Amino acid sequence: MPHQEYQTSIDAAIHCAYECEHCADECLGSMPECVRLCRDCAQICWTIAGFMSRSSRFISNVVRSCIDICEACASECEKHDNEHCQNCARSCRTAVEAYRKVAGVAAARA
Repeated sequence: MPHQEYQTSIDAAIHCAYECEHCADECLGSMPECVRLCRDCAQICWTIAGFMSRSSRFISNVVRSCIDICEACASECEKHDNEHCQNCARSCRTAVEAYRKVAGVAAARA
């Protein structure tokens, strides 16, 4: 799949990483589990965006981890009433939807 076909998923990954970075900053000192999950999620989203940008043959391997980490981050952030946590949770859920499509395409090509 050429990288242009991944554009929506790349955009979702970058937005999720951005929201997670912001949420982690806002939660520093008060919600350590939220910070840890947001940092993990941001890192894996930045990573998968790169994999998709270069149409890596390892996308299907990485995307499964992205789904797991984004779902864990969303579940944690949904527990908190802060606007930044809610934004983060929504962006994680959106990214998971995009990653599931990518995983389906990757599985079909394997």
